[in-house]
Amino acid sequence: MPLDDKPRQGPLLGLRVLEFASIGPGPHCAMLLADLGAEVIRIEREGGNGWPNPVVDRGRKLLTLNIRTEAGRDRCLTLAEDADVLIEGFRPGVMERLGLGPEQVHNRNPRLVYGRMTGWGQTGPLAKSAGHDINYLAITGALAAIGNREGPAIPPLNLVGDFGGGSLYLAFGIMAALWERERSGKGQVVDAAIVDGVSSMMSFFAGLLPSGALSLERDRNLLSGAAPHYRCYTCADGRDIAIGPLEPQFLAELMQRIDAPESLREGCNDPAQWQEQSEQLAGLFASRTQAQWCALLEGTDACFAPILTLEEAAQHSHMRERGVYRDIDGALHAAPAPRFSRTPGAIRASDDANGWD
Repeated sequence: MPLDDKPRQGPLLGLRVLEFASIGPGPHCAMLLADLGAEVIRIEREGGNGWPNPVVDRGRKLLTLNIRTEAGRDRCLTLAEDADVLIEGFRPGVMERLGLGPEQVHNRNPRLVYGRMTGWGQTGPLAKSAGHDINYLAITGALAAIGNREGPAIPPLNLVGDFGGGSLYLAFGIMAALWERERSGKGQVVDAAIVDGVSSMMSFFAGLLPSGALSLERDRNLLSGAAPHYRCYTCADGRDIAIGPLEPQFLAELMQRIDAPESLREGCNDPAQWQEQSEQLAGLFASRTQAQWCALLEGTDACFAPILTLEEAAQHSHMRERGVYRDIDGALHAAPAPRFSRTPGAIRASDDANGWD
C-alpha cells in the first residue's frame, strides 16, 4: 500500500515547522505534527542521523545542510523567518554555538515557537551530560516501581520516557505556545525535558501515596503486575494474556466466566494473599490456550486482552476495523492520532525540499 499522495490535510494545515534532525522524541514529535497537516522541513546532516526510520521520518521535506558552515547557518535562519515552529534536540548550548539559538532566531522571527527536546532539560547539574530513556526514568522515580519482586528494575521499552514524557510533552508545549502567541503575537522557548514530562506523568501515583491508596513497592503495587487481577499469565500454548479487572463488578465477571474457585473470588485487595492467588490463577490460565481464553473472555467486561506481537496487533479484528495500522512497503505505519471529525490527518511520504511551498 502506498503512502498518501493527496494534498496535505489535517487540523494543522498551514503550520510551518523547521526540524533539526535528531533521534527519538524530536523526530516523533515532528511526525505527529506532519501527520496532522503541518509542513515540516527537516534539516539533515550528510549521511543522515544514523537511525533511519521510514515510519517516524515520514511526512517531511528533507534538506541536507552543513549547519556548521556560514552558508548552512544562513540558510537555516532564512527558513526560520517563515517558520512557526522550530524543533531541535541537541545538548544545551550547541545551537547557540552554531549561531542558531533562540536569541539569534528570534531576532529574525520573534513569532517563532522554539521547541527544545532534551532528557535532562536546559538547566541543572546534569543538563549537559549524556543520557538515554532508561537514565531519565531512573532519576524520576518511575523506573524503581517497574519490575518483578526480585531483581533489578525493568525498563518498559523507551515508551515512557522518550515518547510519553518527551515527544508528547514537546507537542503539547508547542501547541500551548502557539495558543498564547495568538494573544501576545510573540513566540517563546519551550524547554521540554523528559525528566519533567515523566515526573508530570507520575502525578497520579504521587497523589495516591499519602493516603495509602497505592504503593510503589513492587510486591505491593496494584498496577505493577504484583496483584493477581492486574497482571499477565501464560497459557497452555505458551502464549500470554493480560487481565485487569480492578473494579469489583469486573473482577466478579472474570471469576464467574473462568469458573474460579471461591478462594480466588475474595481477598484481591489483600496484598498478603497476592502471591498465593497469582499462583492459583497461573495454574488456571495454563489449562487453556490463548485462543480458547479469547473465545471465552474477549469483548466482555472481564478486562481481558491477548498479548500480541506488533504484526499480530495489526491483524486483530478491532485494530483492523479501526485502521490503526497500515502496511506500507513492509513497514507498519500507525494511523495519525488523535482522530478528527472534520479535518483528519494523513500519512504522507517524505521528499527533497528547497524551501516552503
